[in-house]
Parts: sequence; C-alpha cells; structure tokens
Amino acid sequence: MSARLIPPASDLTQPYWDAARRQELVIQRCDSCDHWLFPPRAHCPQCGSDRLVWRPVSGRGSVYTFTVAHRPPHPVFAEQCPLTIATVELEEGPRMLTNIAGCEPGQVEVGMTVAVTFEAIDDSDILLPVFTPG
Repeated sequence: MSARLIPPASDLTQPYWDAARRQELVIQRCDSCDHWLFPPRAHCPQCGSDRLVWRPVSGRGSVYTFTVAHRPPHPVFAEQCPLTIATVELEEGPRMLTNIAGCEPGQVEVGMTVAVTFEAIDDSDILLPVFTPG
C-alpha cells in the first residue's frame, strides 16, 4: 500500500477506476473505426466518432521510455523515491503513463516487457494500475 495523488474520477473516467477496483485494465475502443485510445476521451481522435466503449486489454506491453525520480515530484512520494516513471506501450497500441514496480530502477530498460498489476492506495478502495517486469 502506498500514498499517491489520484485524479478524481469523472463521468468519463469512472469506468476505468471501476475496472481497476476489480483488478482489470480497460481502455476505450472506437466502435466506428476499431481504434484503441488512452487517455479517455469523449471522441475518437482517429475518426471523430463518439461511439467509444470500454474494453478489457491484455495488460501487457513494453517500456517506451522512462525516467527515475530521485527527488520526489510531490511530498506524498517522498518515501517511494527513487521512483521509476514510465510510458508503457500496450500490446493494443496506446501508451500509458505509469510507474514500474517490482524491480530496481537500474533494471528498467527501454523495450523491456511489462505486465500490469494493481497497487492499493492508502486506506481507500482505490487500486492503481502499475507495471512490473514480465
């Protein structure tokens, strides 16, 4: 369990947080052109359709880029530094900003395969998707 800053859920993002609570990773897919998208939007950036549905994804991907925060970006992260902040490219295509957990920062490499896991946040019922090697 860790402390994190979590953006408040909105009508647009509530399905994402509800799925995370079930330890399931979902992202939007356009029913008009089959384009996967993340972060959540009201309209598809590919075709402009508003026919977006939440679909489960594999939860697998690879590290597209990363950085290691040795100084906390916010006081709530002080005990978690060094913190590996990464952009993960999902197998389905979209990229997610996330954290890499379960390994030392020096072990993370661009192209490394990763899989989603869910981390409890404080004493709330919020689960945050993070990625681990594998």
